[in-house]
Amino acid sequence: MLKIFYFAHLREQVGRECDDLALPDGVVNVAELIEFLKNADPAVNHIFESTPKILVAINQVVVSRDSKVTKNDEIAFFPPMTGG
Repeated sequence: MLKIFYFAHLREQVGRECDDLALPDGVVNVAELIEFLKNADPAVNHIFESTPKILVAINQVVVSRDSKVTKNDEIAFFPPMTGG
């Protein structure tokens, strides 16, 4: 079971902190998972449309969108970080 977390303003826009999801058939990487989530939930689609540079972490390591996803991964989505 995937555990999907939304952080910062993404959590506010989606209206929840996390989702539990069985790895969908045919989804093997982050980009495919994002497309699945966008098609399944208008709120998730909205966050990816309104914040195009969302960062992704798998098991607490920031990854690229072509990184593989496996059935027990923890996926986190968060907005780009700013310095200060």
